[in-house]
Amino acid sequence: MKVEIWSDVMCPFCYIGKHHFEQALEKLPFKNEIEIDWKSYQLNPEYHNTSNEKVYDYLSRSKGISVEHAKQMIQQVADMATNAGLTINFDNNIPANTFNAHRLIHLAAKHNLQNTGEEKLFEAHFVQGKNIGEDAVLLEVAKEIGLDATEAAVMLNSDQYAEAVRYDIYESQNLGIRGVPYFVMDRKYGVSGAQPVQAFTEALTQSFQEWKASQPKTTITSLNKNDDAVCDEHGCEI
Repeated sequence: MKVEIWSDVMCPFCYIGKHHFEQALEKLPFKNEIEIDWKSYQLNPEYHNTSNEKVYDYLSRSKGISVEHAKQMIQQVADMATNAGLTINFDNNIPANTFNAHRLIHLAAKHNLQNTGEEKLFEAHFVQGKNIGEDAVLLEVAKEIGLDATEAAVMLNSDQYAEAVRYDIYESQNLGIRGVPYFVMDRKYGVSGAQPVQAFTEALTQSFQEWKASQPKTTITSLNKNDDAVCDEHGCEI
């Protein structure tokens, strides 16, 4: 069963939601039958951090609140991350335009490294305090997850996967997605936000049971004229 996840790498709730989702999935007996497809989404596509602006100043300016209020607001998110087993370093967090990061994730998907790429970009942005809008940082991440450095550099210096990123965003609009993270299960059910682990467990279980029941049954027509020369639980017939 396919689970599509619309996410933006500069969204802390996407980082937290990813880990809640993974914690739920890990305990389910059908986890190996789940296919995960990360989809691009940009919270602020027009933003470009040209002055190394930090997250508190960014939130203060964009939301029209004081820096102190921004720090109080973000502390609640940091506490939520801690409860999810994550450490987010907001003091060094650098807001960034994530378009090229999403292109890198599409390249990673080509090599079956999409989920790893998503995780390492979250770590670079939220834990290491790196500017994921810079090509140098994206190349570091590419090499870290095992991508060919030359292939990644060629991609960043072209418009490769740009249309794929735009299509993901277009698709999210058609589906009525207005915020991330957003988890779409078998194109039937949606789960919005960094929900608790139990909520993901229930949603995955219900979706998988319905998906499994809808799969066509395979029937085999025997061409044998008799049942000679077979073995079963009672032994072998000759």
